[in-house]
Amino acid sequence: MVKVRIGAVVAEFNYDITHMMLELAKEHAKFLDSEITEVITVPGVFDMPLAIKKLLEMDDIDAAITLGAVIEGATDHDQIVVQHASRKIADLALDFDKPVALGITGPGMTRLEAHQRVDYAKRAVEAAVKMVERLK
Repeated sequence: MVKVRIGAVVAEFNYDITHMMLELAKEHAKFLDSEITEVITVPGVFDMPLAIKKLLEMDDIDAAITLGAVIEGATDHDQIVVQHASRKIADLALDFDKPVALGITGPGMTRLEAHQRVDYAKRAVEAAVKMVERLK
């Protein structure tokens, strides 16, 4: 029996990285006797809140995870994206009374650092499962 049913929101931006994150998240969910039952891809991290809201509205979703990689550019755009998205993501968890785990890496990282942090996907799954179990 599946312990926790997880919805995942995955950014398409830097998809070479976020796709690896999703595959790792799926594997780790199985390891924890849980499952990623829904996946919604969005253009970028900033676009995640609406998709998260749709997942949290579903009765058969216990928690959500976010998977994204915000790489540093020539401007401070990466800082703005992560700040605003993470604030809204936290608000959604409170609004819907369901955990939303942050599996977004960055800001201020290089592409190499983003590849080295793919395992943050496992941390997001682990946090989601732990929160569901602890809030029962």
